[in-house]
Amino acid sequence: MRKLCALLFVLLFSFVYRIQAQDESKLYYTLRNKIMTVKDYVAAVEMKIDVSYMKIPRLKGTLYYKNPDKMRLERAGGISLLPKKNINLTLSNLIPAGNVMVIDVGEAVTAGKKARILKVVPEDDLSNIVLTKIWVDEAEMLALRTETTTRNDGTVIMDLAFGKYSAYGLPDKVTIYMDLKDYKLPQGVTMDYNSQPATKVDDSKKGKSQKGTIQINYLNYEINKGIPDEKFKDKK
Repeated sequence: MRKLCALLFVLLFSFVYRIQAQDESKLYYTLRNKIMTVKDYVAAVEMKIDVSYMKIPRLKGTLYYKNPDKMRLERAGGISLLPKKNINLTLSNLIPAGNVMVIDVGEAVTAGKKARILKVVPEDDLSNIVLTKIWVDEAEMLALRTETTTRNDGTVIMDLAFGKYSAYGLPDKVTIYMDLKDYKLPQGVTMDYNSQPATKVDDSKKGKSQKGTIQINYLNYEINKGIPDEKFKDKK
């Protein structure tokens, strides 16, 4: 009888675990599918970059994005910037694509909202993303926070605040935290367009951890209107 009860308990536990795993996987794929409905957008933005070793003025301009990884910032004044591939300013590039393993690690309150925390591990061994933690607002199906560990670019943490574009999963404000030790800011970002030279890092700090924050305020969006690939080519 004890062996039978133990067997029934194991079977019941296994059944419940499979249901829970399916539930959390469904939550992740539903969130990802919502994010991926945005094929492109044009947004008026204000950007603030804070790094410990350089004073950079606030940037205003137009941000162009095309799924999966094309991006261009045209700063007020006509200067265009192409972010390097090792910096991702969009949520879609900080969550794993393809098949994944999803683990429910509980609940927490972030930005005053109840969130379910998922750990997401890509099954693709060649993926640059090793692990992503996502704080999901289940009621609105929104990612309030992500913490993505990559093979080549360290860990990137992103906080997102949403408003009138939440139906598309597009934020009004994004704050990105990262270690900029091995990252070179795009040419033009480090130049003060008010003709004041930026303060460069001194040699003694090279190779050490250099924490940085990028804050982006999205003032408005034009979504899924179509953007030609030529828009993202560097003009020489």
